[in-house]
Amino acid sequence: MQLDHPVLWELMRGCYLMAIEVDVAVLGGGPGGYTAAIRAAQQGKRTAIIEMSKLGGTCLHQGCIPSKSLLRSADVYATLLKAHTYGISVAENAISIDFDRVQQRKDQTVDQLYRGLQSLMAKYGITIINGKGRIIGPSIFSPRSGTVAVELADGEMESVVSKHLIVATGSRPRQIPGLEADGRYILTSDDALKLESLPASIMIVGGGVIGVEWASLLNDFGVEVTIVEASDRILATEDDDVSREMARLLRKRGVKILTSVSLKADTCKTNESGLTITAGSGEDDLELQASCMLVSIGRIPNTEGLGLENTDIRTDANGFIVTNSFYQTSERHIYAIGDVIGGVQLAHAAAHEGIAAVEHLNGEKPDAIAGHLIPRCVYARPETSSVGWTERQAREKGIDVKVAKMPFQAIGKAIVAGETDGFVKVIADNETNDIIGVHIIGLHATDLIAEASLAQLLDATPWEVGQSIHPHPTLSEALGEAMLALDGASTAF
Repeated sequence: MQLDHPVLWELMRGCYLMAIEVDVAVLGGGPGGYTAAIRAAQQGKRTAIIEMSKLGGTCLHQGCIPSKSLLRSADVYATLLKAHTYGISVAENAISIDFDRVQQRKDQTVDQLYRGLQSLMAKYGITIINGKGRIIGPSIFSPRSGTVAVELADGEMESVVSKHLIVATGSRPRQIPGLEADGRYILTSDDALKLESLPASIMIVGGGVIGVEWASLLNDFGVEVTIVEASDRILATEDDDVSREMARLLRKRGVKILTSVSLKADTCKTNESGLTITAGSGEDDLELQASCMLVSIGRIPNTEGLGLENTDIRTDANGFIVTNSFYQTSERHIYAIGDVIGGVQLAHAAAHEGIAAVEHLNGEKPDAIAGHLIPRCVYARPETSSVGWTERQAREKGIDVKVAKMPFQAIGKAIVAGETDGFVKVIADNETNDIIGVHIIGLHATDLIAEASLAQLLDATPWEVGQSIHPHPTLSEALGEAMLALDGASTAF
């Protein structure tokens, strides 16, 4: 760092304040960051988390938890509307949505988990520093880069010196040039969580996980939903069969899905009733209109302003921090985990990366985490989940595969629940009999995937999973029967 850098001058002016010295400093307090901090503390390390907002990060405050609370409210409402199918008489005109209360429940859920997380930090003696952190180079505090200069809320400066630094600053919604979010007509997922009332209609740009979840919950709340997706299918990273089934079921519910369509940003116009925009589809143009637009086209890393230029840390062409398999950056005492390194941008992935990073800096050699073996979930209605390769990916790798699908229509618990849409799909290597991938769409799919994840971790064969006794009647029977069906041994279908 140059001596005329303003942050360094601030630090030198305030050097009468003793720097906070710890063994492990974590820059970012999301799931990856706080999990890494807990593991470090468990190993006897003096640990501090530097967080500019609230502990828990995007997952707790703008992502996983609040969106799932809204999805649960939407699911309850949708269930009440079809209560008569269960022999329950509920007057339809007596069912209504109190959206203020929906939002209050969401906030209460977040607050409860936030308080629990704060207690967990206190339990392990982890120091929490609220402020914006910036990595500085060699300085009066340390002969090597990695000290973090922290601008506190009151404008004062603090410095954190550590033996090891873990960068876990996460990501934020990607925006479309010319269609930047304004919080009224054009929304990010962060903005959507703050809606004070439900729009009459919404255009969701992007048919990935976030877009599909919002499409599902808003449709259940009675909003007219249109998904605009540039690729040829929604959930494009999932198995083709799951993608097609989700599209079919959303369309059946009234969601309009436009694929292979790109928006023309310069045609966007707003008025009192909403916005209009032209979309291109091959040689044809479409005129689209909605009360508002939700842009959900992925996320970009929070690396700006981190001071990476003061280090030898490398980033890729998209701005993600480059690490090795142990999450070390090119500065070996500095690690990076979670969304800021790209890869599988999921909370549970970040948490496991944080644990692996701490174990490595402690002298251990954790097993590398294979990205395709990290379970992936979509919490729409119905849910989807997957682990391993899709059928298309397996075939592209030249694997001779065998495939079996078990429809939930054949499962007693699904029939009892009145939710028989979807299936379990199992893909195995025909030569080695290894489980290549498991893909589920249907009721409680996100809970069912854990068994498949464990099976792949333990290198179980389909026969072994099928032979394990699955209680009846449960939805888990679908997985066991799908495994048996690979060799024609299922007795359910």
